[in-house]
Amino acid sequence: MTLRIGNASGFYGDRFDAMRDMLTGGELDVLTGDYLAELTMLILGRDRLKDPAAGYARTFLRQLEECLGLAHERSVKIVTNAGGLNPAGLADAVRQLADRLGIPVRVAHVEGDDLTAEHPGSLAAHAYLGGFGIAECLRAGADIVVTGRVTDAALVTGPAAAHFGWRPGEYDRLAGAVVAGHVLECGTQATGGNYAFFGEGDVRRPGFPLAELHEDGSCVITKHPGTGGFVDVGTVTAQLLYETGGARYAGPDVTARLDSVRLTQDGPDRVRIEGVRGEAPPPTLKVGLNRLGGFRNEVVFVLTGLDIEAKAALVREQMDDALAKSPPDDVRWELVRTDRGDADTEETASALLRLVVRDQDQAVVGRALSGAAIELALASYPGFHVVAPPGKGAPYGVFEDVYVPHGAVDQVAVVDDGRRIHVAAPQETADLMDVPRPSLPEPLPSGPTRRAPLGLIAGARSGDKGGNANVGVWARTDEAWRWLAHELTADRFRQLLPESRELTVVRHPLPNLRALNFVVEGILGEGVAAQHRFDPQAKALGEWLRSRHLDIPEALL
Repeated sequence: MTLRIGNASGFYGDRFDAMRDMLTGGELDVLTGDYLAELTMLILGRDRLKDPAAGYARTFLRQLEECLGLAHERSVKIVTNAGGLNPAGLADAVRQLADRLGIPVRVAHVEGDDLTAEHPGSLAAHAYLGGFGIAECLRAGADIVVTGRVTDAALVTGPAAAHFGWRPGEYDRLAGAVVAGHVLECGTQATGGNYAFFGEGDVRRPGFPLAELHEDGSCVITKHPGTGGFVDVGTVTAQLLYETGGARYAGPDVTARLDSVRLTQDGPDRVRIEGVRGEAPPPTLKVGLNRLGGFRNEVVFVLTGLDIEAKAALVREQMDDALAKSPPDDVRWELVRTDRGDADTEETASALLRLVVRDQDQAVVGRALSGAAIELALASYPGFHVVAPPGKGAPYGVFEDVYVPHGAVDQVAVVDDGRRIHVAAPQETADLMDVPRPSLPEPLPSGPTRRAPLGLIAGARSGDKGGNANVGVWARTDEAWRWLAHELTADRFRQLLPESRELTVVRHPLPNLRALNFVVEGILGEGVAAQHRFDPQAKALGEWLRSRHLDIPEALL
């Protein structure tokens, strides 16, 4: 029997009408919504400081007000992590909404992830739970299941375990569902959104994805008929590589072996995933800690026309003199040469000089920076102006991972009648180890080459995990893979992306996917909320890599 699980949200702020589209566009058994990310947990933590009853994604409630009747009529279960820091509060709000609308639904929630009390000084500390709490809720008859911090894939593994009767230890089946969940979790990224080869289909409004899961853990990734975007081996490969690292993809219930995944095109907008192997989960659970790191401010100076470098040097000297009176902990300058000579618009004749400062004291980065910048308005380089007046300094967050034994977390499924079902920790665990180095294909024979962008023959997708970034690169043909596997080493990666030259770069080959996954350690500093670099989530790091030129065999071009 096939279980059809769809997704209607990849982040807090995703397309509002996706829930209705997914409920009305075709057959579904379960509809999931992923609202949480590292930055979201910080945002919800700050909400909870202002109002202890807050801490969940309010957008979900507004979507549900429009769609609860549709879900009830179509017997579609809804599973979401929109509970954030307060899953019990959201579950109560859903019950009140259902009573007001006169729709009889049973609402359950999962709790136990909140470890904030055990980590003094953190704004929010939450363990990443697995799917068996969700499964217990569904087995108890829940129509809607609300969770806090679970792994993104748990929104799929939980319903699959409940539907097929899977138990802990059925690792291959669970791993297949983890892979399906990872493909679905970011919504339209599986259907052509943010895709390297976006010009190959109409991606103006991609439809949201769904997985047809089978009892053995295999699945087909597809979308509702007539919706935008497209699903092919490339779009699924891109999402499989997103925010992952090595061949072992660890979770609370199972470690999925990404090097075992086999993808085949199963018809238009259908990709079959099979062969996924699973292993015992690691002995610890990941806990995401969010805390306030201090205060941040920035000012962007506009430099127009001639003498860009000299203008930048002048304003830097003037600002350095002013900031020396009360030096911030961290001062960063970046000159972005967006200008070009003999430009026919003022904007294209201008470069941007960006100054970012951080400090524990808001006064140091607030009034001190703002006053120093504003005072230069009539006393600096010709054409002086800024993109926007600097502010008073805003707080920024810091994210870090810690790990606790499974037994340190009491995962509980709280069902509609108030019963509390405790979810046992896994009986078997295994330390996470690197896999043996896989065999690579024979290199391409020598032949003529041409200097060209890597992106002509390879796709890429990148993202963040705390302070690290990953860049997944895949070849589109066997011949291109023969070249890529030997050419794009960790050292070559560092040469192509100079920001990574002083950092640790680890390369993970995944031959089944014709892919290489690179992890760049520390490039994002203290995580997305700290805004360490101008692309704080490394979303475009892969596209930068694709734009770099190499000597590529002409046979591939």
